[in-house]
Amino acid sequence: MLRTPESNSEPIWLVIIRLLRWHKPEGRLILMIPALWAVFLAAGGKPPLPLVGVIILGTLATSAAGCVVNDLWDRDIDPEVERTRDRPLAARTLSIKVGIGVGVVALACAAVLAFYLNPLTFCLSAAAVPVILLYPGAKRVFPVPQLVLSIAWGFAVLISWSAVTQNISPPTWLLWGATVLWTLGFDTVYAMSDREDDRRIGINSSALFFGNYAPVAIGIFFAGTIALLAYLGIFIHLHITFWISLLIATIAWVWQSVRLSQPDLPNPVYGEMFRQNVWIGFILLAGMTTGSL
Repeated sequence: MLRTPESNSEPIWLVIIRLLRWHKPEGRLILMIPALWAVFLAAGGKPPLPLVGVIILGTLATSAAGCVVNDLWDRDIDPEVERTRDRPLAARTLSIKVGIGVGVVALACAAVLAFYLNPLTFCLSAAAVPVILLYPGAKRVFPVPQLVLSIAWGFAVLISWSAVTQNISPPTWLLWGATVLWTLGFDTVYAMSDREDDRRIGINSSALFFGNYAPVAIGIFFAGTIALLAYLGIFIHLHITFWISLLIATIAWVWQSVRLSQPDLPNPVYGEMFRQNVWIGFILLAGMTTGSL
């Protein structure tokens, strides 16, 4: 039986932390990574610290809002999925009214931070909001909803890069493309753990769309990420440490792609691979930063 908000004995602040997924930081960090890639590359490895702080806080606020919006959309679907059935809105341990309030506060915090940015960056931040709000609905009507999420992730690059340079240039689009493909890769991995539940309740995902070819598709997405990052490194003359970090990332992605081709992997493996991409992203960030100096 589903619990009602009144029957929940957990302190409400802990329930809100679970709503925002702050107890699972990898999901917050993996959005922050492309934003940090962009701000450090655009600034030649030496971005203004106040701007870095705004970018970090902005990604946290945006991610929080995205989690709330997603859970509001899916509050009647999440109880049917093993991985999500204990989320506060799904388990009725938090009311819809409180969830909406938390989401509004998160969006308001993101908006306040956006006012620190230049006009182009502010407009890009505003343009990202409809994508964030509509992404959870995409899984109901669009066969590859992870592509919508990837585009939302890509806004982190456009916003952060333009916050430094006040323009969008060819290297920005190379990094944007790499981010979109990387996100398609790791989020398809993540979706593979929910395939049976998603198929049963009629929800779309890239893992279902590609079917038995999902490991191949993921490998192609990661290969595209590598190619675009390599082209970016050549285009803006990044130094040896970037190439070392890209080599490490390439080895990790090849290993993941090979492992995904094995039949009957247990579901926890997919979450483990998702978390590995956080470390891959930070290794690339270190290489980008030092390779820009």
